[in-house]
Amino acid sequence: MIRNLQKRNERGYIQLQRVGAYLIKNFIGIVVSIFLLSIVIFFMARVAPGDPLKAYYGEQVERMTVEEKERAIERLGLNEPLLTQYMIWLKNSIQGDFGISFQYKQPVSHVISNVIGNTILLGGTAYMLTFLLALVFGILCVYYEQSLFDRLMCKIGTVFTCIPSFWLALLLILIFSVNMKIFPSGGAYTIGKERSIGDTIKHLVLPLSVLIIEHLWYYAYLLRNRLIEETRKDYVIFALSKGVPKWKVLCVHCLKSAMPSYLSLMAVSVPHILGGTYIVESVFSYPGLGRLCFESAKYHDYNLLMTLAMLTAVFVVITSMLARQLSEVLDPSMRRERLGGQIA
Repeated sequence: MIRNLQKRNERGYIQLQRVGAYLIKNFIGIVVSIFLLSIVIFFMARVAPGDPLKAYYGEQVERMTVEEKERAIERLGLNEPLLTQYMIWLKNSIQGDFGISFQYKQPVSHVISNVIGNTILLGGTAYMLTFLLALVFGILCVYYEQSLFDRLMCKIGTVFTCIPSFWLALLLILIFSVNMKIFPSGGAYTIGKERSIGDTIKHLVLPLSVLIIEHLWYYAYLLRNRLIEETRKDYVIFALSKGVPKWKVLCVHCLKSAMPSYLSLMAVSVPHILGGTYIVESVFSYPGLGRLCFESAKYHDYNLLMTLAMLTAVFVVITSMLARQLSEVLDPSMRRERLGGQIA
C-alpha cells in the first residue's frame, strides 16, 4: 500500500512538472512571437513609402526650410538609425508610452482609448449574434433536412458567403441609406446624440448586418454537417424508433455531442470576426480600431499604426492560445496526446 502511494505521488509530481513546463513553454512562445512581430511591424512601417513630416505638420512641410525640416525630424526622433529607433520605441512601449500620434497630435493610448469601445461593441455584438443565429439555422436545417427550407438556405448561404464584405456594405448603403434613407451610412452616432441608445443601435444596423451575413452561413453549415453526422448514429435511430420526438433528440442529445466542437470553433474564430470588423469599420467610417488602422497607414502615422498592429497581434496570439486550451478542456484526448498520455 505504501509502495502504491509512493508511485501515485511520483506520477502526480511528474504530471505537475510536465504541466509547469508546458505553461512556461507557452509563455516563452507568446513572448518570442510578440517580439518577432514587433520587429517586423516596426521595420515594415518605417520603410514604407511616405513622409511622416507631412502627417504631423500637414501642408506646412512644403513651406519649411531645410533647417526647419531637420529640426522637425529630430523632434520626432526620426534622425536616429532604424535599430536605435526600434530600441527606443520598444523600451517606451514596455513602459506604456506608445508615443504621439502624428495625425491627432495626442498620445496614442488616448486616441485608441477613445474608439476601442466602439470596436468592442460592434465586433462583440456581431460575434454573439453570428454564432447564436448559426446555432438556430444549423438546427433548423437538420430538423428539416432535404426540405425546401434546407436546400434554399444552403444555396442562399453559399451565395452570401462568396460576396466580398466591402461590396455588400456598399450595396446596403446604396439601398438603405441613399435610396430608402432608413439608416445612416456611417459613423457611430449622430452629433448631439452621443448617449442615445436608439441612435447608437440605428448606426449599428448596417455594419452588423454585413458582419453577420458575411460569416453566418459558414458556421451554420459546419454545425449542420456535424449534427447530420450525429443523427446517423445508432443511439439517435434507436431513440427515434422508441417514439422520442425528433426535436428533443436533436436539441438535447445531438446538440450536446456537437457543442464541444462548436465552442472550439467559436474560440478559434475570434480573430476572423475581428478582421471582418476592421474592414466594415473602414467602409462605414465607423470610429473604431479598423478605421484608425486605415487612416494611420494612409497618413503614415507610425506610432499609431505600430501600436494598433501590435495590439491586434497580441490579441490574436492570446486568443489563439486560449482557443487551444479550451479545445483541450473540451476534448481530453488532445491533452493526453500533448502530454504523452500521462494526464487524463
